Amino acid sequence: MKAETQNLTVHLRAHPFFRDLSEAHLTQLTECAMPTSFTAGERIFAEGEVANRFYLIESGEVILSAETTPHEQADVQVLKAGDVLGWSWLFPPYYWHFSATASTPVEAVFFYGTRLRERCEQDPSLGYELLKRVSKIVIGRLQTTRQE
Repeated sequence: MKAETQNLTVHLRAHPFFRDLSEAHLTQLTECAMPTSFTAGERIFAEGEVANRFYLIESGEVILSAETTPHEQADVQVLKAGDVLGWSWLFPPYYWHFSATASTPVEAVFFYGTRLRERCEQDPSLGYELLKRVSKIVIGRLQTTRQE
């Protein structure tokens, strides 16, 4: 295993989202991942665009916002290290429900959602594991928006 791949696996294993995930599943996830970063103020994705990826936030902050009128956005939540950004890649019709912007420099792990969906079809145990974990995020986001 390459040093870069080993390092990425270590990062995944340490992230709360993947806590207690099997080594076999971690290996599959590592094959669909790569490190990435964003500068402060950089748009990561916009509401309504095709959702084909997700991120593990390792450092920095990301603001999730929702369109309230055609030209206005309302902040929904601030994501930080240990959080997951993006769940729409897993649920049809695969479009973002929020916009995401880095409010500080961000270091993250990028995952190809389309590849992961294919792997979930091939390995239902991986699919079920990801569905359970992503569902917790969706419920958390819904609860957050209700509290605002």
